[in-house]
Amino acid sequence: MTLSRDTPVAIVGAGLMGLAIGQVFAARGHDVTLYDLSNEVRDSALERAGTIFDLLEQDKDAGLAHLKLEGDLAKAVAGAGLVIEAGPERLSVKREIFLELERLTDASVVLATNTSGIPIREIAAPLSQKFRVLGTHFWNPPYLVPLVEVVEAEATSPELVSRTIDLLRSVGLRPVHLRADIPGFIGNRMQHALKREAIAIVASGVCDAETVDTVVKYGFGLRLPVLGPLEQSDLVGLELTLAIHETLMPALDVTPVAHPLLVQLVAEGKTGAKKGEGFRRWTPEEADALQKRVNEYLVSAAKQRRLEEETESPGRFG
Repeated sequence: MTLSRDTPVAIVGAGLMGLAIGQVFAARGHDVTLYDLSNEVRDSALERAGTIFDLLEQDKDAGLAHLKLEGDLAKAVAGAGLVIEAGPERLSVKREIFLELERLTDASVVLATNTSGIPIREIAAPLSQKFRVLGTHFWNPPYLVPLVEVVEAEATSPELVSRTIDLLRSVGLRPVHLRADIPGFIGNRMQHALKREAIAIVASGVCDAETVDTVVKYGFGLRLPVLGPLEQSDLVGLELTLAIHETLMPALDVTPVAHPLLVQLVAEGKTGAKKGEGFRRWTPEEADALQKRVNEYLVSAAKQRRLEEETESPGRFG
């Protein structure tokens, strides 16, 4: 089956991520069936999706008309060209789901998993048609964060990867192709490499957590939306990057496991904003205000991207 502008999409799991992924496709005119065993989750899905359409100032009635809820997996995936699994992050559960999907769908249907960390090859291991399985790591929430890491495992069909990337791009997402099934994919590897160094700096007494966050937000973080790390290296010159690395690399943290400070905080119950303390102390009001600022920033950026896309392709979203 060729993935196209009219391809029906099935989502396995109508929770936070599954619903949000489905909303993205429905907003661009795809018929989407959301499968979930929970009556409560299914009953609340359209209302939750409507909130997203309103937030983004999209046509809610048109979008909701493309969303259907289903409690029977066979009915949910019937006719779908792409099935995206967004279930619990447990290998045994995902394997069970994919075995059922392989049985219920034609060999031409793409089977994708939204896992954020489990290797694709492990999920596909029990299947006889491993070539159909690939990773589509959406970032939360996908209607505001457009990146999708499309992971090609060793047995995955490159043709299906290409088709999936084209489809994701057509609904306004920003897919990237990972040619190796590596732990953490790209985004989480880079994000947690930064976190490892940040934790080590605080643990060594160089500064407190607030200072680390200030350096990122008001320093190099300001240019990250328009300038990636390798672009920045090329712009300043690789000879400068090399000179800095020769001095800096031996001093960077290389702790091969979770940093002892992180382990200690979790053991002490200081697990973050919801508990009032993590690397920093929090009041409920401070945590809510920060989350609100993050959401407002992401919504503004999403609306700007949509405006730019509509300007480049008039009528594309009508």
